[in-house]
Amino acid sequence: MGSRECCGLNVVKNVLNFFNIIFLLAGLGVLGVAVWTMIDRYQYVTLLASLTYPIIVYFLLSAGALVIFVAFMGCYAVLKSNRLLLVFYIFLLVLIFLIEAMVGVVAYIYEENVQSELEMSLNNTLLTTYKILEDKSQAVDFLQENFRCCGAVSFTDWKYSAWLQNDHETENVVPDSCCKTVSVGCGSSDHPSNINYAGCLDLMALHMENHLFILSVVGLGICVVQIFGIIFGCKLYFKLKHEDAVEDPTDRTTFL
Repeated sequence: MGSRECCGLNVVKNVLNFFNIIFLLAGLGVLGVAVWTMIDRYQYVTLLASLTYPIIVYFLLSAGALVIFVAFMGCYAVLKSNRLLLVFYIFLLVLIFLIEAMVGVVAYIYEENVQSELEMSLNNTLLTTYKILEDKSQAVDFLQENFRCCGAVSFTDWKYSAWLQNDHETENVVPDSCCKTVSVGCGSSDHPSNINYAGCLDLMALHMENHLFILSVVGLGICVVQIFGIIFGCKLYFKLKHEDAVEDPTDRTTFL
């Protein structure tokens, strides 16, 4: 093999190694965004009617972890000039590309529909499950405390809740989590100086739309990085194959 071909091979290796460093950083970023989304007020997703949002987050989390693994594997494949590992590396890049493209597209579509989903389901969920289902009750309190809101559209929604209609011992007119300063029994007064009057629906929808926009940008943006990795991975594979063919032109047993 001539010095020119050797130089070309080394250039491709260096470019692919540089890509893998970028890929590793991108994977850490994707993983960080997914973990941040899970931690940041993730508890209230139990109030959603569909599982679309948590599925998007878990797919992104899986893609981020896979990206980190593939970046290390790509560096090792380049170091060892292993064509078989390169094929597996390229396959995983294509798989990650498809996962993240799906996450980006689904997050974008769901962002357009989350407001209507909440309008159809949130009020009914709050009024029929509060103090009846423990996980839903905790999610409602978490939502109202963190968003400083009360009820779905308005604090008056609580008048029709199964909780108030069935619990004849409580003196509350709204949950304690509606209060501006939360304390036991503070929900006995619905005076504007005591409770938050804003409904939770629009605030929750806006918060989710912002998160979904970030997930969509991350999913679709990282896809661009994968394309370069696939191109340079294939280029290195064929250069290594050509090098082996030049060194041993009689060997026709290897397909990879």
